[in-house]
Amino acid sequence: MQLTLKAIRVNKGWTQEEASKEIGVSVDTLRNYENGKSYPDIPTLKKIEEVYETPYNNINFFPEK
Repeated sequence: MQLTLKAIRVNKGWTQEEASKEIGVSVDTLRNYENGKSYPDIPTLKKIEEVYETPYNNINFFPEK
């Protein structure tokens, strides 16, 4: 089952500020990822997998608008 990036973050109980710090991106960048406005590069994607403990193929990066 795929979850959106936002759903995974919320399930962890993190704010965008906390998650962006863990991942190493700005809050605006994380917001863009969560809203499907941009997509992380490979190193950032690997960090997201590590931080969220979820393989990328379980993450929906294109949430419905």
